[in-house]
Amino acid sequence: MSRRIELQTIFEGILGSENVYFQPPENLKMKYDCIVYERSRIDADHADNAPYHLHDRYQVTAIYKNPDSELPHKIAMLPMCSHERHFTADNLNHDVFNLYY
Repeated sequence: MSRRIELQTIFEGILGSENVYFQPPENLKMKYDCIVYERSRIDADHADNAPYHLHDRYQVTAIYKNPDSELPHKIAMLPMCSHERHFTADNLNHDVFNLYY
């Protein structure tokens, strides 16, 4: 199983549903509450001027209706995760995280 599929399974467990979307197309009608994520960069550890270990960083966005939802706190508790920002749009709450996995 790929690491990205493992991450998908982790997000589905946190959310308690399959409303987890990896790089969704713009025409997809998402169901809320949901988690949307995409790979944002690859960082490398170097030795002897060559990369020897790569780290995928994902931008993860929790989108939810209830402003008191525990969803962003559950995501923030993941290892190597940091909260970037919060905003509201279309009466939905959005929390954006950076996650290395």
